[in-house]
Amino acid sequence: MSSTAVVDKLVVRRVIAAPAKDLFDAWLDAKAMAVWMKPGDAERSDVTVDARVGGRFEIVMQTQRGPIPHRGVYEIIDRPRRLVFTWNSPYAGEHGSLVTVDFLARAGGTEVVVTHEKLPTEVAVGQHRGGWTEILESLEANLARKS
Repeated sequence: MSSTAVVDKLVVRRVIAAPAKDLFDAWLDAKAMAVWMKPGDAERSDVTVDARVGGRFEIVMQTQRGPIPHRGVYEIIDRPRRLVFTWNSPYAGEHGSLVTVDFLARAGGTEVVVTHEKLPTEVAVGQHRGGWTEILESLEANLARKS
C-alpha cells in the first residue's frame, strides 16, 4: 500500500468492570485523561478539553523524544453511549482521521470499542492499534485504583 493511501479502519475492544457513564465521563475529563491517556513511552499528557459538540481538545503526550500533539473536534457526544471526534497528530496525519468510542453494556461491565478510521498508512494503523490498546489498559487500571 502506498504511503498516501488511506486505510479503512482499526478496531480495539476491551471489557472494563465499570459502568458506561463512568467510562464515558473519563473520556471528557481533562484531569482524568492526563493520567491514563499516555501510551508507549509517554511520561505524562497535558490535556485540554472543551466537552461539547464542536468543542476542541488537545492532548500533548510528553515523551523522551519530545512532545507529541494530538488535536481534534468533538462531532458526537451521546452520553453514555458514543463519542465521535477527529484525531490529528504527527502519526495520524492532519486530515481529520476519525475516532468513534462506543460503550456497550456487557456481563461484568462495559465493552469499550475504539474504532479509528482514515489513518494514512498501514504503519499508522499498527502504531495506533498498539496505542489504543495501551490506553484502554491504562483507563481500566486507573478506574480500578479509584475503586
